[in-house]
Amino acid sequence: MANPQSKLQQRRQIPNCYYEGYLEKSSAKEKVSQRLWASLCGNTLFFYNTIKDVEYVDRIDLDGFISLLDDNSRDRNLGAARFQLRTKEGEFKITVPTLENRELWKGFIHAVAEHSVPSTLNLLPGQVHMLQEVVEKEQERQNTAAVQDNLYLSLVADMPPCFHEVSRKEAMGLLEKYADCGNMLLRPSKDGFMAVTTRQDLNGSVFHHYRVIRRPEGGFLINLETPIPCDNLYEVIKCLEEKTSGILQPFILNNIYNDNITLVQQNEENGEKNLKFITGSPSLKAPPPGSNTMQESLHPACVPAGPSKTANSKKKKPNHTGSGTRAPMLLPKFVKKFVSSVQDSLPSNSSSEEQSSGTDQLLVTVPSVSAKTGMQNKQAISKPPFAMGSSIGDLPLAFSEELKKKVEERQENKK
Repeated sequence: MANPQSKLQQRRQIPNCYYEGYLEKSSAKEKVSQRLWASLCGNTLFFYNTIKDVEYVDRIDLDGFISLLDDNSRDRNLGAARFQLRTKEGEFKITVPTLENRELWKGFIHAVAEHSVPSTLNLLPGQVHMLQEVVEKEQERQNTAAVQDNLYLSLVADMPPCFHEVSRKEAMGLLEKYADCGNMLLRPSKDGFMAVTTRQDLNGSVFHHYRVIRRPEGGFLINLETPIPCDNLYEVIKCLEEKTSGILQPFILNNIYNDNITLVQQNEENGEKNLKFITGSPSLKAPPPGSNTMQESLHPACVPAGPSKTANSKKKKPNHTGSGTRAPMLLPKFVKKFVSSVQDSLPSNSSSEEQSSGTDQLLVTVPSVSAKTGMQNKQAISKPPFAMGSSIGDLPLAFSEELKKKVEERQENKK
């Protein structure tokens, strides 16, 4: 429930009321008439659901007034009276309780829209005099509003950095949300002048608002119990800063952008919604097509101890024909036994230099295809792709499938 102070502030944003009462309104968009409480404030018709409501539900600006005509069609309520109001916004059908109400509504609308009282209205002399006073008040109000608008537009061109075109409520929100940017903000006030909103901490946020008016002889005045004259708005801010020994600082809000992508996500377990921040770090790239993924199918013990091949794309691709070597990796004992058995079963065609090179080296023959004849031959690897003692590269293609079976059998036995 809104407090009385907030309701009063909302009411003050609307000009003084000249005439009000219940009526029924319909338009081309509204096929069914609505019974609403109407208030003619300034040159605007405001509509409320009930007389107690503070916030209006609809409005008609009479700046675009075109015509006002009687509607003598019959209604089930024989005492009711109708008229049609045409503006630039459209055409509205108004139904009021009595003929006298219709004449009064017509008179007030003409008074604020055309600044005149038609002689054709069926009104009493006292009612006509009342409408003439409304004409004078409305003319004075519009002239004052025009002067204030011109004054405001001339001031906007030369404003301090802490000026923000926001309402009182919005100013309080800015000062609280961006407390590090300052605690004193200059803003326009609803009466056409200026206001300063400040914020301080005292078991929570404490806000104060100071009215700044323009002096007829020039300059401005901080409207306090003891008014403080200032030559310009810059001096207004500087004066408040000096009077408070620097406790009040101008609120200067630079363009603030988010550093990360922020999403609102709902927790599947408890249904609560939380903010999730997505950093700008690059995602992992997939391995390029054709890269060697044989290591993914090997036993965990065969995973290379050094950096993977995808970590350095500049390394030379392995060659099973003996033209290059592979990065070594550790080999389990049972794989060594299997490789030894394969070595014993393969025919030996190595040279004496290769046989005397040590027991940690393995020499095997693998099938190769001749580039000239296209025939498949067996070729000896002079420098083995792995070492029996401590490390091993990728296994020779000739027995990789059989080694895979051995690994699977060993995993089954462990289970």
